[in-house]
Amino acid sequence: MKLKVFRFDRENEESHYDTFEIESLPGMTVLSALFKIQEELDDSLAFRYSCRGAVCGNCAMLINRIPALACRTRIEPLLKGEGKIKLKPFSGIEDTVSWNPENEVLVEPLPSLPKVKDLIVDMDKFFELYRTVEPTFKPVFESPKKEQLMQPDAVKELEKYTNCILCAACVGSCPVSGKNINYMGPAALAKLYRFHIDPREADAESRLMLANSKLGWWGCEFHANCKAVCPKGVPPIEGIAKARKEIKELGKKPD
Repeated sequence: MKLKVFRFDRENEESHYDTFEIESLPGMTVLSALFKIQEELDDSLAFRYSCRGAVCGNCAMLINRIPALACRTRIEPLLKGEGKIKLKPFSGIEDTVSWNPENEVLVEPLPSLPKVKDLIVDMDKFFELYRTVEPTFKPVFESPKKEQLMQPDAVKELEKYTNCILCAACVGSCPVSGKNINYMGPAALAKLYRFHIDPREADAESRLMLANSKLGWWGCEFHANCKAVCPKGVPPIEGIAKARKEIKELGKKPD
């Protein structure tokens, strides 16, 4: 089994692909394969990881041209052509290199984010945009004397968006983010909507207006790649559509 891995050095801005041949073990993930390469074949290979349990989001990368978590993406199904996702074209999946998906796995860094080294991307802009939505809880009551009960339907709707692990897979697959680095992006907008609909929030409308612009709610083109690639099933486009509808009803849609 072969891994064709993108290599990049920011110091000289040069990139190329290296192909590594390794033994595919039962249950081996892409992350495990990268460790094997690093430990046995090339210790200079750089990639980011942390929990190895699909909860931290650090190991998101482009695997066979699909943004995914390396720690939960197994090699064997990839070689069998299983689990393919059909996405709308987005920046970063141009056919600049050929590979044979029957015996090779193509591993590249997430698109739409600056490359640092090999499979590592610079997440500063991603988190800069994330912070614009003020992602901290603003409760109605400063010091509640007892738990704040919520209706089951509200909890169910809220939980759609609380599972985001900020892996940036959605941003990497978003055609709009690929065209405009200042677009807030699906991760930030999903998080904003999560706080907006929380019944414990103090001022839901002002929160909604944080993204009332063409770089926020109104920048989305509804390609749906974000929902398709999210490893936790978060549906940013659903929240964006509902936010737009609510703003229209308030008569506050920007010109």
